[in-house]
Parts: sequence; C-alpha cells; structure tokens
Amino acid sequence: MVFTHFLLQGKRKIDLAYFDHDTVHSKKAQRFVEEYAENNKLNLRIGKIKGFKGRKSLEEFWRDERYDFFNRIGSNYIITCHHLDDCVETWLMSSFHGLGKLIPHQRGKNIFRPFLMTGKKSIKRYATNKGVTWVEDPSNQHTNFMRNHVRENIVPHVLKVNPGIRTTIRKKMLELYIK
Repeated sequence: MVFTHFLLQGKRKIDLAYFDHDTVHSKKAQRFVEEYAENNKLNLRIGKIKGFKGRKSLEEFWRDERYDFFNRIGSNYIITCHHLDDCVETWLMSSFHGLGKLIPHQRGKNIFRPFLMTGKKSIKRYATNKGVTWVEDPSNQHTNFMRNHVRENIVPHVLKVNPGIRTTIRKKMLELYIK
C-alpha cells in the first residue's frame, strides 16, 4: 500500500494486481485491496491459485503461482514491492544452502523490484507519516514457514553479530547490479 501511495503521488497511471493465495486471510486482504482500488478509481486484476502444490514447499508453490499470474497479466511493467529486509532474509536462507543469493532487481523483461534498497522500517515510517493503511497477513508470524522463521528467530541474532547486515547486503546489491 505504501508503494501504491508513493506512485500515486507522482500522478502515475497505475493498475493494481492482487494474488489470492487461498488462505484464511487472503479474502480479507482482497476485500481491502478491492475497496482501495474502487476508492482511488484504479483498475484491479485479481489472480488466484490454479495449479497443484505437488512436492514443492508451500512458499515455493505460492511464489510460482504468483509469478505465473504476473506473466499472464501481460503488462509492460510490473512492480513488486520487495524491500531490503526481504533481501537480507533471502540472502540468509540461500546462504544456509551454500548459495548466498540476492533478489534480482528485475525478473524477466517486465517485472521490476525498485525498492530493494529500502528498509522495512522506512516503509512503515512512510505509512505512519502519510496515513497509509494496510492489512498484514497473520501467517507472517507463523514460524513454520522458513522465511518467517528466519525473520523472527534468526535475523535478530544476525543483527547482534552484525548490526550493519542491511548495509552489507545493500553494498553487495550495488556491486552486483550497478556496474
């Protein structure tokens, strides 16, 4: 919602996309986004789970379904709202498996992630200062999902060892993406 608000301040013509992950919370979140789109006269495209999980983790399944939806939209520019804290979590999770991956600033030809250098704290501060409301999925607190476990249980310990981990990841992204 913060990034939508930010883009609307620039008088940009934007459409919204919402993906229903078929969870208990997703219906509430969808109603929130539908109301926001209606109040701001924005086009809204809604996608939902179409495939079957199979042997994938639930997180991987949801991600694959979401990006399939994005690819079906067929827009020239799709902006996802991944932020710096997502990058730290991804780097940590992939490092545990020997990879140390960073979230790329672009996926394919039309999916962009322009907010990767922005920390979650700055996003929440913007929301507070501008009166931007949002809904938060309560499953983000469920540590049975790997990302949530890393966020809730591991990142606090990493910050004790390296309080500048966000700066470190930001520098790594700059080295990789700004050549």
